[in-house]
Amino acid sequence: MTLKLPTLVATSVVRGSQKGQSHGGVYLIDFENQTVDQKIDWNSGDIDFSGRGWDRGLRGVEFTEDAVWIAASDELFCYSPEFELIDSYRNPYLKHCHEISRRDNLLFLTSTGFDSLLAFDVQTKEFVWGFYISKNGAEWVGQAFDPRARGGPAFVNSYHINMVRVDQDGISFSGLNTQALLAVSADLSITEICSLPRGCHNAMPIADGVIFNDTASDTVRLVTRHTGERSVPVPTFPADELDFMGIDDSKIARQGFGRGLCLINQHIIAAGSSPSTVSIIDISQSKRLTAVNLTMDIRNAIHGLECWPADWS
Repeated sequence: MTLKLPTLVATSVVRGSQKGQSHGGVYLIDFENQTVDQKIDWNSGDIDFSGRGWDRGLRGVEFTEDAVWIAASDELFCYSPEFELIDSYRNPYLKHCHEISRRDNLLFLTSTGFDSLLAFDVQTKEFVWGFYISKNGAEWVGQAFDPRARGGPAFVNSYHINMVRVDQDGISFSGLNTQALLAVSADLSITEICSLPRGCHNAMPIADGVIFNDTASDTVRLVTRHTGERSVPVPTFPADELDFMGIDDSKIARQGFGRGLCLINQHIIAAGSSPSTVSIIDISQSKRLTAVNLTMDIRNAIHGLECWPADWS
């Protein structure tokens, strides 16, 4: 049976960009018809320019019945399916957000700067729950707090939490420095699902294993209990085809930086990388099926990836 290729929504971050320049955008990528439509060009003037990606660009993406929710560093935006801005929401404990995940009426967001997770109620339009993560020796510790009140966590960013996933099994999350995929239990204790390499992105449970962007190794990796490990290298390009090589003084902008991951089904995934490229991968066969490159600007990296709702196409 021929695979019907999906339409994906992708967000991007431009590292090293300056005031007045684009810091990323939102794109609809129709793989079936081989079209790309940029919906938003993110060029906000009130962005923190203190290195790395920081406030630049747009991040995680989620959907409710009639809205698209997109996170920036410290603000949650609500758009119509036509990408008309409906509203936006801030909270003092939301900083350097990376990914978001929805369960019922709650959006869960990584607040990377506060080593925390936040929950936003899409019905009441307020941040209603916070969860601070720390470590006591070898033991992970979680502490709930009210993001509407004072007395929450300090700005620390020890673990660089960059992924949250909420499904019928509960909440899982990970970060550059957690070196583990972690789960929040019903009693709010934290347990380790499995170990992870330092520096990975987008780790999430899948079937009997875990899938993630092994960013430091420039690969997308699947590890399962029964079939072992499968991996696919991140696409790269000849150096003379790349734009803005060496312009980012932080040396963070590089090609092959893997970030952004979504499940199309239990075998087919979409994965993002820099310069902004989205690959469709049959992970069960360790094979890249197709890819689309949005730009050869080395600073421009995919961040968020999700399947566009079929009834909106």
